[in-house]
Amino acid sequence: MTKIMIVDDDIEATTILESLLKLEGYEPTSVNDSTIAAQRASLMHPDLFLLDLMMPEIDGFKLCRLLRTDPEFAHTPIIIVTALADLDSRIVAYGAGASGYITKPYHPHELVIKIKELIALTQ
Repeated sequence: MTKIMIVDDDIEATTILESLLKLEGYEPTSVNDSTIAAQRASLMHPDLFLLDLMMPEIDGFKLCRLLRTDPEFAHTPIIIVTALADLDSRIVAYGAGASGYITKPYHPHELVIKIKELIALTQ
């Protein structure tokens, strides 16, 4: 089963995402504190990450860069799921190593398609 780590400080958002991903047959795990996300990832070994950008302490840009410096996650797909719809945020996110970028509010079908595309590329 494909393991997906959701990193977002908004518990309601992670709960909704977890429900959606379980319905699609994935094994989601939420982390609501970005400062411990990399540690948890090393224990969980996710097949894909969903990261919010606007988080306290370590924002999604920094977390994306941090994950990319870890050889274990250098090629793991990372999808940014954020309310930031501006071009600059997209450019910085892709520069940090993001594999995809979806803005909130998102259509669940769009997110699932992106996940399937990226998982297929890694297999």
